[in-house]
Amino acid sequence: MPNENNAPEQHRRLAEDVREKAEDTRQDAEEDRGLTEEHRISAESARTEAEQFRQLAEEAREVRDRHREALETVRQEREQLREAGEAARAAGEEARLAAEAARRAAMDAVRATAETLEATLENMKVVEEMRRTLRDIRDTNKIRTN
Repeated sequence: MPNENNAPEQHRRLAEDVREKAEDTRQDAEEDRGLTEEHRISAESARTEAEQFRQLAEEAREVRDRHREALETVRQEREQLREAGEAARAAGEEARLAAEAARRAAMDAVRATAETLEATLENMKVVEEMRRTLRDIRDTNKIRTN
């Protein structure tokens, strides 16, 4: 008989513990959502930066192409050819550096996207665990009421 009197109290404590755990989990999920949003923003920023670097690389390639055209028209004059060649090499180096920066930015975007997906998966695991816990409580309550 004393166990029957304690059963509602134990159920109440268990339910309160589950509610507290669910609240903690909800707060953790909210924090994870914030991190996910930060990762999304970071990934978007990295993609924007990668696009800017790509445009810079394209502009540098265009500059290099213009230098090549200029070299073809002034081939007879050696000094001008040497100066234009140096300008073309500098533009090529700028294009290479811009392409490398764009590659790094793209890799950063991929990493940020992976981190976002990982955080989303963790959130989904937390929610599934909460569902299992709630089902277990419901099933336990059904068994005890029968």
